[in-house]
Amino acid sequence: MAEKKSDPVSVVTGGAGFLGSHLVDRLLVEGHRVIAIDNLITGNTANIGHLAGNENFHFIKHNVSNFIFLPDEKLDYVFHFASPASPIDYLELPIPTLKVGALGTHNTLGLAKDKKASFILASTSECYGDPLVHPQKEDYWGNVNPIGPRGVYDEAKRFAEAMTMAYYRYHKVDTKIVRIFNTYGPRMRLRDGRVVPAFIGQALAGKPLTVFGDGSQTRSFCYVSDLIDGIFKLAMSDFHEPVNIGNPREMTIKQFEKDSRVGTESSVRGRNQTDD
Repeated sequence: MAEKKSDPVSVVTGGAGFLGSHLVDRLLVEGHRVIAIDNLITGNTANIGHLAGNENFHFIKHNVSNFIFLPDEKLDYVFHFASPASPIDYLELPIPTLKVGALGTHNTLGLAKDKKASFILASTSECYGDPLVHPQKEDYWGNVNPIGPRGVYDEAKRFAEAMTMAYYRYHKVDTKIVRIFNTYGPRMRLRDGRVVPAFIGQALAGKPLTVFGDGSQTRSFCYVSDLIDGIFKLAMSDFHEPVNIGNPREMTIKQFEKDSRVGTESSVRGRNQTDD
């Protein structure tokens, strides 16, 4: 009788964060045992509270910029999602942001190499900086200011990508890189500096929606479940170059504000009609 294949085991760094917690949920649905690692500098245990008592889930509070010690655990996948990701966070936490992009990536790649696991790096559209090309394709090298305030995040991710490709080429680690574009959905913090939660917070408070500048700047918005679906499929693939995941349709912030305002007004009217 053939021996039953054991369930895959995945580590998710930043597993108590917005994206990390949704990835944890997806992996559990797919039959993985999951170890989430997070120092809670921007993550929140409320994002994984619903997993309490799940025998296939284990949480470790730890800063992955320090050595990761999992001596007796067999691993199949290491998803490196730990990093401050919103402008408010990485501008307040510039050094931890640089460390988790550099030291954290080094430690998690070392873990994947030691365990002979696949490695998936959560990179970002910020690798393109202030792009001169729209939309950006993966072969575009970007237009980045390495010494500006946002450079702590942009350059940390660019370095992380370079190290990931070095481990793929030199150590033959099975690596993947996902460049994540603007993503929204449940578990986002209302005050994280990004436009979707900002508008939602203002709408809930009955305040006007704030648009900075003339509103001509563009964004593309991807719902979190669509993003996680793409990340899971990439992790299961044999593709090793960076992959953009987002929405190819861009819209101006001014148009987004207009659509959001109309949607809010319609929602209020609907509630009033229901109350009657």
